[in-house]
Amino acid sequence: MKGPHAPALRNPEGQVDLVGVLFLVWGGLTILIGASTLALGMAAASLITAAADAGRGQFAASLTAATFTMFALIAIVWGAAHLVVGVKVRQRRHWSRFGAISLASVDLLLLPYGTALGVYGLWVLLHEEAKRQFEPPVA
Repeated sequence: MKGPHAPALRNPEGQVDLVGVLFLVWGGLTILIGASTLALGMAAASLITAAADAGRGQFAASLTAATFTMFALIAIVWGAAHLVVGVKVRQRRHWSRFGAISLASVDLLLLPYGTALGVYGLWVLLHEEAKRQFEPPVA
């Protein structure tokens, strides 16, 4: 059912492919950020022994190392999820549409680029023309 505010997608196949490519780019960048944050966590972990030798600051170094490492692992897993879903969206796997909608919904909170990706991904994937591309073939 189309309402007055739901224009038809131009080239729905191309739009869905673009969502997949954008998910791949976003996932790659997120993994890169996660790897650099992990390097910061490892550097902070190396300060733990130096802080212990100096007799102060060991708690702060431990907390910093744990925080950086936790955020790094979250970013790497989040980026990997985008890579997997991006590849499967381009292959039109039936489950990938739901996965992309779920990831795009959370991406809305990640200002400013995640918001743009989330809005565009939801706009494309919630159209009926895009939904039909993910239906399993009739045997």
